[in-house]
Amino acid sequence: MSTINPFARPLYVMLKPAGSLCNLRCKYCYYLEKNNLYQDQKSHVISDQMLEKFIKEYIESQTTPDVLFCWHGGETLMRPISFYRKALELQRTYARGRRIDNSIQTNATLLTDEWCEFFRENNFLVGVSIDGPQEFHDEYRRTATGKPTFHKVMQGIRLLNKHGVEWNALAVVNDFNADYPLDFYHFFKEIGCHYIQFTPIVERKISRNDGLSLAPGMEEGGELIDFSVTPEQWGNFLCTIFDEWVRNDVGQYYIQIFDATLANWVGVQPGLCTLAKECGHAGVMEFNGDVYSCDHFVYPEHLLGNIQNKTITEMMYGEKQKAFSRLKHDCLPQQCRECQWQFACHGECPKNRFVRDKYGNHGLNYLCKGYRQFFEHVKPYMDFMKGELAAQRPPANVMNFVINAE
Repeated sequence: MSTINPFARPLYVMLKPAGSLCNLRCKYCYYLEKNNLYQDQKSHVISDQMLEKFIKEYIESQTTPDVLFCWHGGETLMRPISFYRKALELQRTYARGRRIDNSIQTNATLLTDEWCEFFRENNFLVGVSIDGPQEFHDEYRRTATGKPTFHKVMQGIRLLNKHGVEWNALAVVNDFNADYPLDFYHFFKEIGCHYIQFTPIVERKISRNDGLSLAPGMEEGGELIDFSVTPEQWGNFLCTIFDEWVRNDVGQYYIQIFDATLANWVGVQPGLCTLAKECGHAGVMEFNGDVYSCDHFVYPEHLLGNIQNKTITEMMYGEKQKAFSRLKHDCLPQQCRECQWQFACHGECPKNRFVRDKYGNHGLNYLCKGYRQFFEHVKPYMDFMKGELAAQRPPANVMNFVINAE
């Protein structure tokens, strides 16, 4: 059994049971190209032997009684239900008194009654990728033959609801839907989604000899791909939705970035890695056992090793991963270090830090202007909610604060 440091921070390793395999071809997908890493391997699905080794080691590597398995893609439902039943059996075998939870991310187009019943019976939390109403969703989320997918996704959501499966939404904010924040937000409320993660899409056209894009955040330049959200769009999007949320929906609808911002305001670890002071606590393992520093840094230079040769503990607590974690803070440019909002974003995700700051230093986040707009806008409300939490009162009282202030 691996030696575990009881004072070490928790670690998570997202598992890719089918690598980058997917039944869709979303225009902005950053993971499809990972197939180029393993062109010499015929099968891109994890073997039973590899699955058992991962589950055993992953449970042993944890520093807390609770263990969260996160199944990610590609598309996770490219593996059959029998695969996940096998995984649950292995979890029970190696749990040794630990509590095991499972979350799975899916595009929802392959969901059936059988899948949903399986998720409900085994208490899976299901993350559904959906980019808002049909017009917005179908703009970029299409099949390999170019067909729209909205109706299939909604069919999957109805099945999840029918079987009482707990689910949340992962919504990508792009150049198109960012201009309609209220239409976007109202859609999720109308379909009864109370947990929403908004993810801004930022991608550049920079290629390298091995068929992969350049590792994000590692080099300046590169033409921004047209579906990327602009800093101005991102700031306006967040502020507009926040204004409705803070007046009507606090405590009823949970927007991950708003919760993470409040966490930073009160000085606790946010549940969103992009807004944390350091990153690197959440790695990713490919189907063949290769472990990488982060889901957005699956590149040869960020390979930590292979589970066949190193333990998860060695890789995730090793010097290479520690150095990766420190880079987020250590490489902040001068403008960030002087910024009053540094505590709230910590430079955001390193993959987006490819522009120069006002002093000419490399490493400013592309979305900086939008985040500054957002933090300035929400300051009085975050200050109030921070005070309510300190007084052991619900932050939802901010809705009365807003009414009284108007």
